[in-house]
Amino acid sequence: MGLKYAEDITAWSRWQANAHPLRRGKVMAQHAVNYLKNRGNESADNDVTVGYLHTCECSADILFVLDSITPTAVSSLVQPAAYLRQKNYALWAPEDITHLLPEADWQVRQVSGEELAQYVPSTGQVVALGHYMEYGRAAYQFSQKQGAQFVTVQHGLHTPYAPPLAHGTHLLAFSQADAEFWISGRSDVTYDVVGSQLFWEAAQKPKVELPESEQQPIFLGQMHGAELPRRSYARAGFQFCQQTGARYRPHPNEKDKLSVLTHALWEKMGIDIDRGGEPLNTLTNPVVSIFSTGVLEAAIRGVPAWVYHPNPPAWVQEFWERYGLHQWGDAPTPAPAVPAVPPAQAIAAYLEEKLQ
Repeated sequence: MGLKYAEDITAWSRWQANAHPLRRGKVMAQHAVNYLKNRGNESADNDVTVGYLHTCECSADILFVLDSITPTAVSSLVQPAAYLRQKNYALWAPEDITHLLPEADWQVRQVSGEELAQYVPSTGQVVALGHYMEYGRAAYQFSQKQGAQFVTVQHGLHTPYAPPLAHGTHLLAFSQADAEFWISGRSDVTYDVVGSQLFWEAAQKPKVELPESEQQPIFLGQMHGAELPRRSYARAGFQFCQQTGARYRPHPNEKDKLSVLTHALWEKMGIDIDRGGEPLNTLTNPVVSIFSTGVLEAAIRGVPAWVYHPNPPAWVQEFWERYGLHQWGDAPTPAPAVPAVPPAQAIAAYLEEKLQ
């Protein structure tokens, strides 16, 4: 089993738009904001993707591009910069991220995708999470015009509905299985396995001391997702909580009206809804979900974790097998293996080696 859209980014974008009309509206709104903000800038006429370019005193041989400032994006794209021996890199992001960077004399300016060549003309490598979002897409176009290598860093777990890799990209993957799954038989993509920086950091922390008394399980909601019909997400969450007395923890993106109404209805039916917002990485309760990354993050911390769906599609079962996720009722999910070297360091080493 592999990707549904192994090469066609247009088909994948069409699927995502149809499966996620709410997200499509947000993206279109952001494009409108960018356009209004920069319509006085002639250079933005052809590319309204305008971000904050962070440069230092050295020429930028490497350009890191972030589409958002999330923990996974920072661990995958910002932390490798700290391992580079020279500050021969720049970063392009939706906002000023100087506070996240190694101490240096950073210059920050707003730059459009079309202007990147003007400020980082010597870039030989462009590093992003892919070319399926706004900044990554503009960065890929820049790399093609520049003749630079486009490097994609894996930052999460993948279902068959993951976006395809850019043509000619070099993938830095979590594992061999992840690389083979994402590439899906293509011959134009190369790869190296580096591991997950987020998982590596979690593994360095002391294991959680679990209380002796049995705790209420927590079901991690995913009704914001597009991979399954909403009713499938809802059925799994409701059924598990009803049968086990678990607490339902809505995903941070479960804020649309239908999700809020669903939470309220379940609450009236006796389901405990977690509205506390306590960080997931501080909980010691057993964790259960359909295919959330939180299951593996909990397992790394030593917290009992499982997956559950009353009637899982074949691809969900394959996903469980690929990541070693154990179903509710079996032994808890084991912690995934992590490399001895921090993945961020391995990413930096790869980039420096290719620049020589």
